Amino acid sequence: MTLATTARTLGPTAPGRALDALFSPRAVAVVGASDDQSKYGNWISVQALRMSGERPVHLVNRRGGPVLGRPAHRSLADVPGPVDLVVIAVPAAGFEAAVEEALAVGARAIVGITAGFGELGADGKAREAALAERVRGAGAVLLGPNCLGVLDSTTGLYLASNPLPAGPVGLISQSGNMALELSAFLTGRGLGFSRFASLGNQADLNAADLVRAYAAHDGTELIAVYCEDFGDGRAFVAAASEAVAAGKPVVLLTVGGSAASVRGAKSHTGALTSDTSVIDAACRAAGVDRVNSPREMADLLAALHRFGPAPARRVAVLADGGGHASVACDVAEACGLDVPEFAPATAGALRAGLPPSAGVGNPVDLAGAGEQDIASFTRTLDVLLADPDTDSVLVTGYFGGYGTYGEALAAREIATARAMGESVRRHGRPVVVHTMCADSPAADELRAQGVPVFGAVEDAARTLGMLARRTAAPVEAPRPVSAAPPVDDDGYWSARELIRTAGVAFPAARLVRTADEAADAARAIGGPVVLKALGLLHKSDSGGVALGLRDEESVRAAHADMARRLDPPGFCVEAMADLGGGVELIVGVQRDPRFGPVAMVGLGGVATEVLRDVVFALAPVAPAHARAILGELRAAALLRGVRGRPSVDLDALAAAVAAVTEVAAAHPEITELEVNPLLATEDGCLGLDARIVLEN
Repeated sequence: MTLATTARTLGPTAPGRALDALFSPRAVAVVGASDDQSKYGNWISVQALRMSGERPVHLVNRRGGPVLGRPAHRSLADVPGPVDLVVIAVPAAGFEAAVEEALAVGARAIVGITAGFGELGADGKAREAALAERVRGAGAVLLGPNCLGVLDSTTGLYLASNPLPAGPVGLISQSGNMALELSAFLTGRGLGFSRFASLGNQADLNAADLVRAYAAHDGTELIAVYCEDFGDGRAFVAAASEAVAAGKPVVLLTVGGSAASVRGAKSHTGALTSDTSVIDAACRAAGVDRVNSPREMADLLAALHRFGPAPARRVAVLADGGGHASVACDVAEACGLDVPEFAPATAGALRAGLPPSAGVGNPVDLAGAGEQDIASFTRTLDVLLADPDTDSVLVTGYFGGYGTYGEALAAREIATARAMGESVRRHGRPVVVHTMCADSPAADELRAQGVPVFGAVEDAARTLGMLARRTAAPVEAPRPVSAAPPVDDDGYWSARELIRTAGVAFPAARLVRTADEAADAARAIGGPVVLKALGLLHKSDSGGVALGLRDEESVRAAHADMARRLDPPGFCVEAMADLGGGVELIVGVQRDPRFGPVAMVGLGGVATEVLRDVVFALAPVAPAHARAILGELRAAALLRGVRGRPSVDLDALAAAVAAVTEVAAAHPEITELEVNPLLATEDGCLGLDARIVLEN
């Protein structure tokens, strides 16, 4: 199967590491092999012995003697012949010695089952780092430690703690239980694993390394990842992008979005940015499909395997009852799908093959035709799949249950299911079936024909919704930028000038200290002015901003008030911008420890944290990408002009967004940066306030 996708470029990436010894070794050894069925050394050894006909398998136990009825060696040094891959399942105190012994006999891949390292704290992390350096220095690779093993069904490699079904999915998982649960779901959908690698603590090999290896693996068609710690998130994005560009979808299940992740945020940008928004931005940059549970992952993987990148947004609903038809339409639209009314030609073709009581406008309600003529399901499905305005079909209702009415109808229902499967293959468009009778012979026949069957309509609609979302136009991935000379002042004036120098216009302004200087600056600037107290992160919240000062007396009064209450180190006098006819936005960047700078664009001013209408992307963003994400705001219509208001200068706005994100990306010492508000008008853009937060 070919899964064509649009290539994404992230700039230069690290070359893939050679993992042949990990996935297709000539010989393997299990250190810590055991007869004790409560130990990993036993579980791994049981699976390893399945390979006896594929390659030499050596069991190593320091006590010697037979293990699982096989002779065991006391050490790796006693193993005859070379060993490419060594699995180590011994107590943590002996792990380093076992690694040294493995390298001494020429092993090029080591799988560390042993726990008790980085997950325990700083000392464990230091031990891990030293081990990884030693392994890399010897030209080998280490998977783990604290992992559950490795499997490659295409090479007959079975070194995981549990048996897993073979199939086209390459799985990378940081959780053993998640892998087992996904295995059960995939088995029910007729799928299995080409490869499985348990990440463990990622002391050496990480998710990016494995994604890149899977992308180059002929036996892997889809890549599934469960990951809690991405480490170098940009490396993961680069590797996933390469896999997607190679026609191998990457489906990610992860965790995030907790309040704890943003407790330390100092800016609006930081307060609105969560783990989940950062990961979503990374997924968009790489073209990765993110899911929320193992079942969702299995559903999407099965749909992708069956239908590839086919569009799915415009859905036709086919039901055999009015209630199911109505509910399915509501659920479909809630999942982001469109349920458009059929064109007259399609409605006419449907009516010609259905009783007069049937509904043919979308949804299609067979209205009792199922009992009278079960083959009407196939005829109707054929018409819907031939409709040029239909991307996908959601079948919902009682199909699968008609066989309970008698043997003859049961046989016809199964034959109809077979014919429906043939129709789906012939047209090549996504079709999902929800049935009240998901365990029936007819439902089993649909599954055998490759048609996804669901026991809940929301699961069926959600799967089509996931397919529909992934076919949207890809975003432009962030390009590498060179570091600029570091900023060492986090004051307002420094932030303002840094961003202004990058190309974002600001009102005329002067730095002042005394009331006389403030009055002179206001007179020189002309017109109403704004007085801002310096040295405050959130000036407005502290009463450090006075607007619309039109004469010397008001400037002096505002200066005196702020000096008395706030005692700031200085002031800024700025020309007052005309907010009429403009739209206030916020453009911010927060530096994530895993994924680097993450840009946020949204409605600004006082509405920022109230409306929370924001969109995220990995920074920097190019102007074309900036314009695209501006269009994703719920309030995007305000930018295009509504109720007689003119459109803002979108090109200037996009350029300003790009400039702000470029500045942040070029300054790794800046942890948070924002312009809020950025005033967009029909004539251009104007920054009205700015702030930076430097790394502690």
